Amino acid sequence: MITLLTVVHVAVCLFLIVIVLLQHGKGADAGATFGGSGQSLFGSEGPLPLLNKITTAVAIVFMMTSVALAYFSSSKSTSSVMSEVAKPGATSVQQVEGKAQQEEKVIPMPAPASEDQKSASPGAESSAAPGQGSTK
Repeated sequence: MITLLTVVHVAVCLFLIVIVLLQHGKGADAGATFGGSGQSLFGSEGPLPLLNKITTAVAIVFMMTSVALAYFSSSKSTSSVMSEVAKPGATSVQQVEGKAQQEEKVIPMPAPASEDQKSASPGAESSAAPGQGSTK
């Protein structure tokens, strides 16, 4: 059923493209004043009423097949592909928390430098703000 509906949908889509490309735009009438041929094949009004009706009918069929395909695809499957995949090495929350407590390590932080160590460092003189002269 879905395959048949898909084939009909694609055929209607291609026919809709062709029927829209057959229609001429509103600016095409200006070219007829400079020697273009009239459209006497379709009558005095041209192909507009006939092509408009065909385009409307094909567009309605296209929309109905689109809605039908969307409905069938949404109601076709409710399962997930991932449900078939086995869970390798599933661990519980308690096991993970136990491992985290066992592996907890304390990283010692370096002590902040004292004021005496800051003034004795070799780069202390070059850290003066611009515009302030060095006091040598």
